[in-house]
Amino acid sequence: MNIVVLGAGNVGWSIADLLCRAEHSITVVDVDAERVAAINDQLDVRAICGSASQSSVLFQAGITSADICLAVTGVDEVNIVAASMAKSMGARRAIARVYAPVFRDLSTFDYQLHFKIDRVLSLEHLSAIELARSIRGPGSVVVEQFARGELQVEELVVGQQGELTRSPIRELGLPSNVRIGTIQREQRMWIAAADDQFQVGDRVTMFARPADMVKVRAIFKMVDRTFKRIVIGGGGETGLHLARVLESEVFKVTVIEKDEQRSQLLANLLDKATVIKGDASGRDFLEELRVGTADVFVACTGDDEVNMMLGVEASDLGAKQVLAVIGKPDYEPVLDRLGIDQAVSERSVMAKQIMSYLNEGVILSRAKLPGGLINIIELDVVEGAPITESAIKDLGLPERCLLVAIVQHEQVRVPAADDKLQPGDNAVVIVEDDVMERCLMFFQKN
Repeated sequence: MNIVVLGAGNVGWSIADLLCRAEHSITVVDVDAERVAAINDQLDVRAICGSASQSSVLFQAGITSADICLAVTGVDEVNIVAASMAKSMGARRAIARVYAPVFRDLSTFDYQLHFKIDRVLSLEHLSAIELARSIRGPGSVVVEQFARGELQVEELVVGQQGELTRSPIRELGLPSNVRIGTIQREQRMWIAAADDQFQVGDRVTMFARPADMVKVRAIFKMVDRTFKRIVIGGGGETGLHLARVLESEVFKVTVIEKDEQRSQLLANLLDKATVIKGDASGRDFLEELRVGTADVFVACTGDDEVNMMLGVEASDLGAKQVLAVIGKPDYEPVLDRLGIDQAVSERSVMAKQIMSYLNEGVILSRAKLPGGLINIIELDVVEGAPITESAIKDLGLPERCLLVAIVQHEQVRVPAADDKLQPGDNAVVIVEDDVMERCLMFFQKN
């Protein structure tokens, strides 16, 4: 694929290196002439010196024929403008990296929609999702977001006998704007059907808008278990995202932040988590907070060396599991010896996300659910595709293929049987590997 990477900082460099190893054709743009010279010398890419937000530079980079443009400079506004320009100039997909939460907050302004960008990504949010996946355990589905961030997929557990276990799914009277995606029972996972019936302990993947997901959580009662105690050292954006993901579940979350103004902001933004002002790097302070009794300690201060030191202290004090955000790959070989159970790299999680967008044709993104046999794919709905010819109930979609959401007229919703997709819509589908090709035929032009 022909890929243009805007920004040759640590993130841009690592993405370019990864894509280059995957034998894609890569062009890198950066304003730093020395950085451009270094990347030209060390990677098999074409590097150009210039501003990512100038049309002449983008044109020189070949943006008009690019399959994907990745705007990953260190400036949010440059990334948004550059990705928007790239899309208008002909790039098939345009993705912008941002740091400030406001750029992903749809309640204030939809930057992604306004600037016609395919994705707005936050390294800090992606890192928090990866940390949460480790905390919840292997095989779990952590809160993920699709369809411009307006569709949420979350795993809930059938906790006890009751209304959910007495009748088939079709008779449960669940909200119409919520879709049951998959059921996992012991080691088996499958796409839910209307005649399926829940059992205690089932792990159920639900699709809904975030506001509706809050309502559906109340219907499910979690399996009885002791609340895990999570201590997060560092209340930056990664710490905030992680606390938000975990505080609505069976976790007792404490966030340590040394900056008083930031601590007050965190206390206002978090509903259930406890925010404590203090310096997590002090051993006496960690002992006072009884970090040694924590089920999980997460070091995410924004400084690799501080995170490593915190990890050592927490492990030495007796924390059962220690996680850390570590950006520099050079540190990875020594982490085990320091007592850090797992390190999460912002660059690695960004690269993993980027790889999910390297798709041809109508596929916008593709992700795997635990087990590796079921895919969540986002698709463009194009003129002349069979999916546009009939109402959903009359399409004859293959079994083990479920349409869980559509983006239509700038609105995201769970589709009804009588809905009909239109060219220009996006669709979110879960589908098993062996019927993937049959499913895609409905979205491709005749």
